[in-house]
Amino acid sequence: MKTTEKKEDGIVETIKTVVWALVIAGIFRTLFFQPFWIPSGSMKDTLLIGDFLFVNKMAYGYSAVSCPFGICPISGRILGSEPERGDVVVFRHPTSGQDYIKRVIGLPGDKIQMKNGVLFINGEEAKQTPDGVFVEEYEPQGSVGNMPACMESRTEAVNSCTKEKFIETLPNGVSHSILNVGNTFVDNTPVFTVPLEHYFFMGDNRDNSNDSRQGVGFVPYENLIGRADRVIFSSAGKSLFFFWTWRGDRFFKAIE
Repeated sequence: MKTTEKKEDGIVETIKTVVWALVIAGIFRTLFFQPFWIPSGSMKDTLLIGDFLFVNKMAYGYSAVSCPFGICPISGRILGSEPERGDVVVFRHPTSGQDYIKRVIGLPGDKIQMKNGVLFINGEEAKQTPDGVFVEEYEPQGSVGNMPACMESRTEAVNSCTKEKFIETLPNGVSHSILNVGNTFVDNTPVFTVPLEHYFFMGDNRDNSNDSRQGVGFVPYENLIGRADRVIFSSAGKSLFFFWTWRGDRFFKAIE
C-alpha cells in the first residue's frame, strides 16, 4: 500500500514539475526572449538559413503579439520604446499572422523609394559601397529546401551561386551588408509614405525578399515582437543534429 502511495506521489510531483517548468518557460518567452529560427534567405548575408537566435522582447515593450498565439490581453502597446532605423526586428505579418524578420528602413512619416536598386529615404540616397561578392552553393537550403537566387543563369553548368555585395549606410549612420543579383521589379518602386505608428521593413537580400515593398506592406507598431541582437547557434543542414553542418564561426555572432 505504501509503495503504491509513493508511486502516486512521485507521479504527482513529476506532473507538478513539468507544469511549473512550462509556466516558467512561457513567462520567460513572453517577457524576455523568444527563440527564432531563420527559415529563408531574405536576410542574407546578415542572417543565414539555419541561424538560431533569441529575440529581445524587452526592446520595444509588449503588445498582444508578445504572448504565444497572440493571446496577451493587451490593447496597443505597454512599456514601449520605438525601434531605430537599421534594427533587425521580428514582427507579426499584418494579414497572414506569420512571424517575419527584416530590417527597419522606414520610420513613421518617412518617404521610401527604390531607384535602380538604390534606396532613398526622404529623398536622401543611402550610399552603397561595393564589398566584393557573396558566394554559396546552388543547392537546396535548410529544412525547407529552398533554392537561392543567383546572378548566374541556371542554364550555366556551374554549382556556385554569386551575389554582388554592398555596404549600405542609412541616414542615421547605421551600416549593414546588402546583396544584389540583378535588376528586378522591386529595384524601382513608387514612393511609399509610412503612416503614423507604422514601419517599413526590407530584407538585406534585396532581390529575394518578401517585405514592405511587396507582400507585407506597412507594419503596425503593435505587431513588433522584438529585436534580434545576436546569433546563438547556426546549422547549414536539414537538422540541427547534423553536427558536421554546424557553422561554428557564427555562434554568438552580433547582428549588425
